[in-house]
Amino acid sequence: MKTMRRAIGAGIFLLALATQAAAQQTAIFPKGEIATVDNHTGTVWLKELSEADSVFAYSIATATFAPGAKLDWHIHPAGQILLITEGIGYYQERGKPRQTVKKGQVIKCQPGVEHWHGAAPKSTFAYLATTPTQKGKTVWLKRVTAAEYQGGR
Repeated sequence: MKTMRRAIGAGIFLLALATQAAAQQTAIFPKGEIATVDNHTGTVWLKELSEADSVFAYSIATATFAPGAKLDWHIHPAGQILLITEGIGYYQERGKPRQTVKKGQVIKCQPGVEHWHGAAPKSTFAYLATTPTQKGKTVWLKRVTAAEYQGGR
């Protein structure tokens, strides 16, 4: 009888752990819609959470990337801050080495600096982005090459 109670107790404990782990995997914000614009490679979901207006001159959005998906090279005239919320991804500024970024990190994309970001080959990747809009919208440039994605410059 004691063995059976221990087994049931252990099972309940494992179920509680699994439930807790699943709860921690639940996204705070909706994933959004698959992006249909031609400024990325792979599947990217976008959701605008708060658009800039006359009081708040910045937008807040969430982006979720399928493994291997990435944005093209681009510039934010007033900069951007990325709060990494899921997975493993890459961030690279023009002329600098590619960086690996992970859940919990904060990336400051400097104003006017050409860069790209996206998911690692075997991981999803998501972030919250806050983007000041007073100096204009994102300027999209060329595709990231396979060599750049793999860590070359």
